Amino acid sequence: MNAYGQIDQVRRLQGRWLDTLGLGPQETPSRLVFSAPPLTLRAYGPADRSGPLLLLLPAPIKRAYIWDLTPTTSVVRRLLHHGASVYLLQWENPGVDGQERGLADYAERCILDCLEAIAAERGRRRIFLAGHSLGGTLAAIFAALHPERVGGLILLEAPLQFGTEADAFTPFVARAPHARRVTALLHEVPGSFLSMAAARAAPDSFVRARWTDWLNSLSDREALQSHLRVTRWSLDELPMPRRLFEEVIELLYRENRFMAGTLQVRGRLATPARVKAPVLSVVDPRSHVVPPEAVLPFHATVGSGDAQLLWYEGDVGVALQHVGVLVGKRAHREVWPHVLRWLDTRAEAA
Repeated sequence: MNAYGQIDQVRRLQGRWLDTLGLGPQETPSRLVFSAPPLTLRAYGPADRSGPLLLLLPAPIKRAYIWDLTPTTSVVRRLLHHGASVYLLQWENPGVDGQERGLADYAERCILDCLEAIAAERGRRRIFLAGHSLGGTLAAIFAALHPERVGGLILLEAPLQFGTEADAFTPFVARAPHARRVTALLHEVPGSFLSMAAARAAPDSFVRARWTDWLNSLSDREALQSHLRVTRWSLDELPMPRRLFEEVIELLYRENRFMAGTLQVRGRLATPARVKAPVLSVVDPRSHVVPPEAVLPFHATVGSGDAQLLWYEGDVGVALQHVGVLVGKRAHREVWPHVLRWLDTRAEAA
């Protein structure tokens, strides 16, 4: 085990210590629908609901329970209370069976397997995809490959246009060696390595903002608990498969192939023009992780011609503003009612 793998183990121990203090996730009861490396698909609520049908997609290096952290800051519960049928894709440790997996698996096969399992249970083949961060990027690529299966896209802090000067990762990736030089040393890329790289690329977002949020949360017990719960979640990371890391860094971040119209997945072209679903994006206008410049060009070229934007300007008690749209009180009070209205409108149209 390399040094980063050992750091990952220490971080997981820290997370379990926070669990003993009652700061672990408080997840909604669910049932297993499908499981095959590297994912588990879980469903919430009865299988006979008639409301909008959604599959939630987290980033592939993050634990899915950030969508369902506590009863008061849970996207899963908010959707259930609204009458939606909710499925959550949970990424698991990618190295359990020794298979090499890249974009063709994470952006197509895994999502398609989930949709087939949902269709077998519900009899509906077109559903809404909601993705956060790189999970939203994967959802958009899938929608370009299988437009007939996607009724709508909800993209939360999800980058689509790479290489923008407003994106903190662009100069960092430009200075970095080819991704294969990293994977030659690390094989699977540990979560602690990715966290360190993110902190170096965007220290304002991943270091200083976290401390600022902690200070701002000290006078509010509920905000402080939320901050600590997100901190506990951030310690519970998955390694990134070698091939996926290489393709995300080289094909997306360095070459911007999706927006350039040159991304091929299993021999098929994936471009924004091939996305026929309506799109709703939630963006923090102040963000250097996913700035507006990383989203708006996709909106201008999406094939459906139906793309809407919601601004979200952060919360207190979220530790990382990048996940505030999922766990922030302000987000649930001001942003999610708009998301639900958009969902109802597009579901009725579909």
